[in-house]
Amino acid sequence: MTPEARAADFDAADPLAGYRERFTLPEGVIYLDGNSLGALPKATPAALARVVEQEWGEGLIRSWNSAGWFAMAGRVGAKIAPLIGAAPHEVIACDSTSVNLFKLIAAALQMRPGRKVVLSEPGNFPTDLYMIAGLEAQGLAERRLAQRDKLPEALDHDVALLMLTHAHYKTGALHDMAALTRAAHAAGALVLWDLSHSTGALPVDVNGVGADFAVGCGYKYLCGGPGAPAFAFVAERHQAALQQPLTGWFGHAAPFAFSDDYAGAPGIDRLQCGTPPVLGLAALEVGVDLIAEIGVGRLYEKSQALSEFFLECLMAQGIALELASPARSIERGSQLSFRHDNAYALCQALIARGVIGDFRAPDVLRLGFAPAYLSFTDIAAAARHMAEVLTSGEWQRPEFSQRAAVT
Repeated sequence: MTPEARAADFDAADPLAGYRERFTLPEGVIYLDGNSLGALPKATPAALARVVEQEWGEGLIRSWNSAGWFAMAGRVGAKIAPLIGAAPHEVIACDSTSVNLFKLIAAALQMRPGRKVVLSEPGNFPTDLYMIAGLEAQGLAERRLAQRDKLPEALDHDVALLMLTHAHYKTGALHDMAALTRAAHAAGALVLWDLSHSTGALPVDVNGVGADFAVGCGYKYLCGGPGAPAFAFVAERHQAALQQPLTGWFGHAAPFAFSDDYAGAPGIDRLQCGTPPVLGLAALEVGVDLIAEIGVGRLYEKSQALSEFFLECLMAQGIALELASPARSIERGSQLSFRHDNAYALCQALIARGVIGDFRAPDVLRLGFAPAYLSFTDIAAAARHMAEVLTSGEWQRPEFSQRAAVT
């Protein structure tokens, strides 16, 4: 049976197939970059139009109360919470991933006086490491990096915080959240997990593993749109002691008292800073609702099947690429990454054919499998395009080797 015939059978039996129609997908495009920017839910434009035309246009400032704008950050956060195994009052949707990282790293350092080391791994997503470096430049932190197999032994009594990304952005390799959280706690350290490449695609249970803090973005698998608000998780047991450094007015216990002195709001609301981005939260809420309706368990099962099928299709066409991701699907996120000396040119050649993946320096072609809107037929076609690009040498055309700033 050909890959295309197998794909048709898989699609016919796929319980999630109908959800593809609830996303806007350009004709002639196979979108394998949902791990960078999720596709647009068809319900989002109408939701934004309602907020703009009715709530803003007609309600004006009254909509902070009548349309529930004040409560949006908490409401959307509470909807994200079950996707990561948290309680509704432990998650807030606010700011960016970078800003939330800064707030929680600084808070963790205050909660571990006498310790300054923030432990992470080389090659973690750059903003995670940059946030440590920023605090280090102020004399508040000390950055320590250890290879992933050496992390447990690097957890000494100087470590205040272990900060890692659950699913590695470049390779998709997964950390054992439970084991590393236990190891950090045994050493007296707190743990902060970056769930940007996990939330909405992989089962995550922050309370089940005993995590202290977590962050994640809203524009990848949650389909909240470019620059969508991020989210932050603080375990209930830490909320009373949390002192976040960005003491903005929306994190105040009584923001409209307009006091000269800061008093943090109770619970997770303390993690807010400035005025919430209402339009961004409105778009994010649509994506979160849709992903929650589909269910993370079903999405994960399909994403594993899609990635395994892609590898099988490549093998059927005699294509052997170096896999940068773990070979076992259970050990990787919802993506496949391949190493190739000319990965950039290969990526551009695929994009020219309508197969949109992305490139990560220096030599990684990264393909994301967002199961909410990808079909097995997409996967078979993408593998065929890759085989044709490689065997024909099409990627060697000069226009594909000219690097742009954004790919």
